[in-house]
Amino acid sequence: MEQVSARLASLSPSETLAMSQKSNELKAQGFDVINLSVGEPDFNTPDHIKAAAKEAIDQNFSFYSPVPGYLSLRKAVCDKLKRENNLEFTPDQIVASNGAKQSVCNVLMCVVGPGDEVIVPTPAWVSYFEMVKLAEGKNVIVKAGIEQDFKITAEQLESVITPKTKAIILCSPSNPTGSVYSKEELKALADVLAKHPQIVIIADEIYEHINYVGKHESIAQFENVKDQVVIVNGVSKAYAMTGWRIGYIAAPLWIAKACNKLQGQYTSGASSIAQKASEAAYTGPQECIGQMRDAFARRRQLVINLAKEIPGFKVNEPDGAFYLFPDVSEILGKSHEGKVINSGADLAMFILEKGMVATVGGDSFGAPECLRFSYATSDEKLIEAMKRIKDTVALLK
Repeated sequence: MEQVSARLASLSPSETLAMSQKSNELKAQGFDVINLSVGEPDFNTPDHIKAAAKEAIDQNFSFYSPVPGYLSLRKAVCDKLKRENNLEFTPDQIVASNGAKQSVCNVLMCVVGPGDEVIVPTPAWVSYFEMVKLAEGKNVIVKAGIEQDFKITAEQLESVITPKTKAIILCSPSNPTGSVYSKEELKALADVLAKHPQIVIIADEIYEHINYVGKHESIAQFENVKDQVVIVNGVSKAYAMTGWRIGYIAAPLWIAKACNKLQGQYTSGASSIAQKASEAAYTGPQECIGQMRDAFARRRQLVINLAKEIPGFKVNEPDGAFYLFPDVSEILGKSHEGKVINSGADLAMFILEKGMVATVGGDSFGAPECLRFSYATSDEKLIEAMKRIKDTVALLK
């Protein structure tokens, strides 16, 4: 009898990966599909980083690496945190993992137990909810709509904290919305959380460098919560290294030790070659970051302008990441040839089938009234994709 565990049965599949897969299947059948569902830069990894990987192979970095990562990489991360964020960490507070995704999951598995509550400001990345389930915790959703730029307030946060609250996952710049919390907004949240020292603040900062409002602000900068914060970051977005799979935590020592212990039992150290490449990313020239950010900034403006021309799309101006997350409430309830659009997921499927553009419905991000698309692709593809979306939405009456 085929019987998966209750743990697995409770999980939802990743909607972003599912839409990407459907898009690839249609492409394989010969359809001209434009894929705006994937959250990855369309740039190639910079040459100096690739060269470091090749050198690492030639120097025989082909043996098991230490579970938390090479000391040289962890030192490079500490230097980066000091240089760019003015934060003090020691190498034993850093644990490198197989992507920032594993880093988030490690922390949740280490600090959350059955019945513990985890606050998830929503819209939120699809995997947070599922990781909390894996840790046998309970998701506490705090909803922020487009009218507040998808950012929760200190008052909202205060109202949901209970004695069972064990963690909060804060993502800024945000996937899926692109929203960025200002220093003042973060301070207000920090002041609430400082009153509850048992709450671990998981600060997902993977989109740190894709930021259009100037300097990145980390909640770890505030002295009153510094010992509660776990920074999660990595090389995938800033250096176009999604496939290299290196993320890390910078954490209070007790959490770093716990994650080291956990990781030692189920993946051990991350890829030795990818670690050496990541070390070069942090220690080498940084111009590539600005060049990619400039390209994203131009595309952002292009996509915002085109999205505003689509009837039924309510659009804000995201300050970071490479996503637009329009509110499509006005379209819900409309139909075409008997097909009724009841949610963002329905609309995403309709746009894929009729317009051959892959997007992701907001349902899996906790916002079924929205739609997410990534603008991490060429201007030409974006212009054509937005035209197709506009034409497809116009079919709905």
